[in-house]
Amino acid sequence: MLYYLFTTLYVLVCLFLLVVVLLQQGRAGDIAAAFGGSSSQTVFGARSGATLLTRATSVLAVLFMVGSLALAIYGVKGSGAHLGSVKLPSQSAPAVPAPPVKK
Repeated sequence: MLYYLFTTLYVLVCLFLLVVVLLQQGRAGDIAAAFGGSSSQTVFGARSGATLLTRATSVLAVLFMVGSLALAIYGVKGSGAHLGSVKLPSQSAPAVPAPPVKK
């Protein structure tokens, strides 16, 4: 049950990170600056929006990395992930006979 809760939170963090990254303005400006537009309006203002989105990106990126490591570690420790319980067939005879040697 905890695994499903953690996976759901991880997916939400991924979606929020995607949205925050897409909301940020590029370093070179937006499309209006490319066509001679001198001023562009942003959602949160010029400077405060960049700071808020930058902090949100940093926090969500750290949560993304920690979550991915935790899920990977839990996946290794979880049941069904070990290959040690799989029995391999015995190798007493070769699977394909060797071709005859020509003299």
